[in-house]
Amino acid sequence: MPPKLFLIPCPIGESAPIETLPVSIKETISNIDFFIVEHEKEARRFIKKICPDKIQSELKLFPLNKHTSKAAIVSYLDPCKAGKSMGLISDAGCPGIADPGAAIVEKAHQLGITVKPLVGPSAILLAMMSSGMNGQNFAFNGYLPIEKSDRKKAIKALENKSQNQNQSQIFIETPYRNEKLLTDLITTLNSDTLICIAFNITEPDEYIKTFTGSVWKNKKISFHKKPAIFIIHRKS
Repeated sequence: MPPKLFLIPCPIGESAPIETLPVSIKETISNIDFFIVEHEKEARRFIKKICPDKIQSELKLFPLNKHTSKAAIVSYLDPCKAGKSMGLISDAGCPGIADPGAAIVEKAHQLGITVKPLVGPSAILLAMMSSGMNGQNFAFNGYLPIEKSDRKKAIKALENKSQNQNQSQIFIETPYRNEKLLTDLITTLNSDTLICIAFNITEPDEYIKTFTGSVWKNKKISFHKKPAIFIIHRKS
């Protein structure tokens, strides 16, 4: 069969892969030796959990992260061009979504290589599903600015966009800044704007709650250094 680039999701927490991933992922990994990965250590750990009998020394891993140069990735799809299927693995969740893998997928399309996405967890979609906000119209905005005044301006701009377009706004933050971001949301947004906080999705201590800013003001939660999704929505 023609070679394919398989987009392989992995767990978004520490739960056993069998709890959040379909058997098709194990079958795919067992038949592939070439992988493009965000970080080699994490990828090897994941592959070992999924296919413990797979010989690690036979794996060919190509790193794709913020330290990878554009020149380096030019040859990453050479195994596909030579007739070998490859896998693209993120550190957590789905490749290409809040993940550098999109650059490889774009290249695969340019080369005429078939791209095959596999089913798996996405914290962004799971949070959106659970938020009670507008699943018909939403946008993912990545990270907000780090500088405080710029971040507050971005928060207000997203709130206005949400109200004007009836569009829920999703964003993320570096985990150690989670609680500071929540404070900025409470103090910057209108008191009746909805805020959803979702963290450790799919884990035993999973937390997903949606309240207005005025309610969050009186809530105390601790999610320092825990992977989180933030969603806001202001109704018109």
